[in-house]
Amino acid sequence: MLQNIGIPGLILIVMLALIIFGPSKLPEIGRAFGSTLREFRQSTKGLMDDNHEKEKE
Repeated sequence: MLQNIGIPGLILIVMLALIIFGPSKLPEIGRAFGSTLREFRQSTKGLMDDNHEKEKE
């Protein structure tokens, strides 16, 4: 899905985000998105590690 966006699409998304949220809120939104993504990756990694441990038994 994200492969088809391209540079013009990314510019459009950034411009819309600036219009909707304003420049003061964007860093907060970016931090929140980054922390959510980090937690998601840690959770999926934990699930994969548990799955590999069960396969070894």
